[in-house]
Amino acid sequence: MARTFAYLRVSTADQTTDNQRQEIEALGFAVEPHRIVAETVSGSVPATERREFSKLLDRLERDDVLIVTKLDRLGRNAMDVRATVERLANGGVHVHCLQLGGTDLTSAAGKMIMAVICAMAEFERDLLVERTQAGLARAKTEGKVLGRPQALTKEQQDTVRARRAAGASLGVLAKEFGVSRAAIQRVEQRAS
Repeated sequence: MARTFAYLRVSTADQTTDNQRQEIEALGFAVEPHRIVAETVSGSVPATERREFSKLLDRLERDDVLIVTKLDRLGRNAMDVRATVERLANGGVHVHCLQLGGTDLTSAAGKMIMAVICAMAEFERDLLVERTQAGLARAKTEGKVLGRPQALTKEQQDTVRARRAAGASLGVLAKEFGVSRAAIQRVEQRAS
């Protein structure tokens, strides 16, 4: 017999899954409390690497139903969401997303919706990369220095190189200039 599970996720400890739980109940889904899985973890963490979601994967069986309020509860990365839904579908688990009208993402219509969503996400990502590259190229042609500002001035860097050549330690120089040991090492590496 099919069982119904709900996966609720928030990103930070100051957030609550109460709204997700209420939304599921308001739409008439009766999910037994022991089948409601809630966790606090960033959506950027792949679903299979989340502790509670991984446990849930072990509990789900063929013909079970997994309810999420929104696709981003499964993940922010469209490719991860797609892989997660495909894995569940391959195990015979139906995934219903309330945000998409309760569509079963493992059905033919759900697969089409997922394909469109993934294509749009990939398109948006590609546009972002193009805009970023164009902006960087423009800034470079305008003579702007890209990257993080250097922690030490040119004169300080010359002093660091001279003192290192004379045997001063990384720790002593880092403390003296108020920077990390890595910053001192970068000064040395740029000189080579």
